[in-house]
Amino acid sequence: MPLRWKNPRLIFVNSMSDLFHEDVPENFIQRVFDVMHQAHWHQFQILTKRSNRLLQLDSQIDWPENVWMGVSIESQKYTFRINDLRQTHSKIKFLSLEPLLGPLSNLNLSGINWVIVGGESGPGARPMLKEWVIEIKNQCEAANISFFFKQWGGVNKKRTGRELEGRVWDSIPKIKTA
Repeated sequence: MPLRWKNPRLIFVNSMSDLFHEDVPENFIQRVFDVMHQAHWHQFQILTKRSNRLLQLDSQIDWPENVWMGVSIESQKYTFRINDLRQTHSKIKFLSLEPLLGPLSNLNLSGINWVIVGGESGPGARPMLKEWVIEIKNQCEAANISFFFKQWGGVNKKRTGRELEGRVWDSIPKIKTA
């Protein structure tokens, strides 16, 4: 049974940037991983769109169990990032399907622990169709993968909320305790 989202020890790394951007020096990335390794009582989440650089540096990273690695996928065009992520040595692998801009049918979720889905928000937000979200949720359920529905998005995301099929979906993978 997946855990529910109630863990204050979960820390997002570079939530407004990308640790694997080509301008981030490798030694800086190594230092970030060293700190996360030392702070073993926390769970760290890293999200990147640069899955090719992530895979390139994977063998040089000492992957602690408390680091969750994820890739962003907005549409079918970027599903190659899943395979790059799957090839890493990260213990927990997750997909951030946000902003979800199109259907993602027949995802290969083998080796993936968690899927987050969310719509685009703010002025000019593009719509997300309910069918897209339900299809992803069903794929996660069939593969026994934790599913987290973040938001419908839109200009006023608080008004559109985060209920799907009459409930809130907020599962996360089981967290190993130190």
